[in-house]
Amino acid sequence: QVQLVESGGGLVQAGGSLRLSCAASGRTFSNYAMGWFRQAPGKEREFVAVISWSGGSTYYADYADSVKGRFTISRDNEKNTIYLKMNTLKPEDTAVYYCAASPGSRWYTPNRLYEYAYWGQGTQVTVSS
Repeated sequence: QVQLVESGGGLVQAGGSLRLSCAASGRTFSNYAMGWFRQAPGKEREFVAVISWSGGSTYYADYADSVKGRFTISRDNEKNTIYLKMNTLKPEDTAVYYCAASPGSRWYTPNRLYEYAYWGQGTQVTVSS
């Protein structure tokens, strides 16, 4: 089992920034690809970003087209934590953001919900115009 707890959400004006954190506990965090998803009211949960696991110093990341160039995902295996730095936020970024863990091959960057075995409870991000 992997337990995930998100934090860092809140209310921000358009153009502003936020950094989300996801603290993991339980099984070996460093052997999981870690992703961020989001769900806006009335919409399906969608992929935002993912960072692979490595076993070394090289990681791979992937992003949804809607956030490329604005969001950055990172991980700190010593702290069992991943981050999502969100810049130039837009009202359409408003959603509940979920952290998730995916077992799988080294360097793989899964972007589909069914590839993730563990989920956090989510943190609300609201961007005002």
